[in-house]
Amino acid sequence: MKPQDIVTGKPSLWIFGYGSLVWKPDFKYRRSMVGYVKGYKRRFWHGDNFHRGNDQLPGRVVTLIEDDDASTWGVAFEVTGAQVEESLKYLNVRETVCGGYSTKMVDFHSDDESQPPVQAMLYIATADNPLYLGSASPEEIGAQIAVCRGKTGHNLEYLLRLAQFMRSSCPHVDDHHLFAVEAAALAVVAHLLGVQ
Repeated sequence: MKPQDIVTGKPSLWIFGYGSLVWKPDFKYRRSMVGYVKGYKRRFWHGDNFHRGNDQLPGRVVTLIEDDDASTWGVAFEVTGAQVEESLKYLNVRETVCGGYSTKMVDFHSDDESQPPVQAMLYIATADNPLYLGSASPEEIGAQIAVCRGKTGHNLEYLLRLAQFMRSSCPHVDDHHLFAVEAAALAVVAHLLGVQ
């Protein structure tokens, strides 16, 4: 499904970010809410040969994997009026063209329980994508992330900023995969720097 098909004729749209969008949306929006979507788990299973890696050393960024028992925390941004088209145009380049993501509409639940769920659009990478790297151990993923960089910066920065967002904005949530990859990547960096 194309983003434009989802929003035709709508005056506003919620966009759910669960990776770099949580700290760097880079588009104008009316308001944002921290919260979660159900039925998905966040995994560093998608390759990146542009923003956080290159063709020789692709980095790893997160995508969502369907899992009925899981929830993924992040940030939903509400865009209205001209912001809808502007944000989609920007995200189409950032997520779809460079990253190979498709879009879905899902229920987003705010961490403020007085707020009703809203329909939000998210970008998701699937296994039929040429950049899709698939499952690996946290140690393998962490080792890969520790040494990759792309046009936007180090892959490690992406990982650390995401982990920091979870600790500061969702301190009650134990994102086991994220924190295991973070620990593995930091161990590799410490080893490379000769720190015991």
